[in-house]
Amino acid sequence: MNKLLRKPEKNEISPGVTVVQEVLAENSPLEYVGFKIVDIALESVYSESLGKKECCIVALTGKINVSDGKETFKNLGTRQSVFEKIPTDSVYVSNDRKYEIEGVTQARVALCYSPSDRQLPTKLIKASEIGIEHRGILNNKRLVHNILPDSDPSANSLLVVEVFTESGNWSSYPPHKHDRDNLPDESFLEESYYHEMNPQQGFVFQRVYTDDRSIDQTMTVENGDVVMVPAGYHPVGVPDGYTSYYLNVMAGPKRIWKFYNDPDHEWIVSR
Repeated sequence: MNKLLRKPEKNEISPGVTVVQEVLAENSPLEYVGFKIVDIALESVYSESLGKKECCIVALTGKINVSDGKETFKNLGTRQSVFEKIPTDSVYVSNDRKYEIEGVTQARVALCYSPSDRQLPTKLIKASEIGIEHRGILNNKRLVHNILPDSDPSANSLLVVEVFTESGNWSSYPPHKHDRDNLPDESFLEESYYHEMNPQQGFVFQRVYTDDRSIDQTMTVENGDVVMVPAGYHPVGVPDGYTSYYLNVMAGPKRIWKFYNDPDHEWIVSR
């Protein structure tokens, strides 16, 4: 069994609320990154007390209302499919708070977690404020939505980004890693990948491997799967005919993203 690949499982926890993915410290190899996908029906409510965790709530599809008990943000969400390729709304909620998410329509929500003990203000991250970036050249092109980058001081540990990769291209490529506390050259950040495909019957390949090959797994990843990256390089390849979307969550002891390219493949960036 592949310990780094998590298939979706539907667990209805209350009427109209279904947890589709749940990756937590107690059921995964990740210590700093937690992740859930929750489907919420019209007028249904998902609530959670965070304790010593911070959370970025991403309105993947549909519309939601979000409240932390003091502030309420209404009609969040901008798309019916992630493959509309437009940014969406998110809300950052700090530790020791409770929040509620209400479905204004049928909605799919990503919940991105990391341990935290320094409380920060709740923040609405508007779609209109999200940085859009085009990375790579040739068959290494991808479109990036920087939801919660390390340049934004709104979080203690969390980093959240959406990535779109076109048919026949590679992403998180050339292979890079961030599993050593070796600043300024490399930071230690765990990572999760939530994948969707267009059309949905598609797949991508993702490899996770370390220099010593103590981790070396190549996975066929399908729509709705989550790949966990506790360490190592983690490239993604997209077959012809399909478009890839993934939502990345990164977190670690220092909120800095500094990656290190695999020396065997770094020549690719100088073409």
